[in-house]
Amino acid sequence: QVQLVESGGGLVQPGGSLRLSCAASAIDFRAFTGGWYRQAPGKQRELLATVTNDGRTTYADSVKGRFTISRDNVKNTVFLQMDSLKPEDTAVYYCNLRTFWEDHWGQGTQVTVSS
Repeated sequence: QVQLVESGGGLVQPGGSLRLSCAASAIDFRAFTGGWYRQAPGKQRELLATVTNDGRTTYADSVKGRFTISRDNVKNTVFLQMDSLKPEDTAVYYCNLRTFWEDHWGQGTQVTVSS
């Protein structure tokens, strides 16, 4: 079965950094575009960043210049490096792998930014 396992969330101070990982198994990883989303309580899910097989990236304006998405096609892992974190970044973060026909999600990892 396709499985996406997220890790790296936690509690950090404003201005701090976290690196999220999303490890995929039982999947033709290179066929998928990777992405990171987040959802705060009472808020709509927000697309943060995407990365294609060949490393092309997109970013939401809310995280541009602070977050960096990347992928390792040997380890079948998508990363999200988060720098200069703000309290408004507090949310559950979800990784996603998709093609036109398939869509797979990680279990979510909590990121809390607070002093």
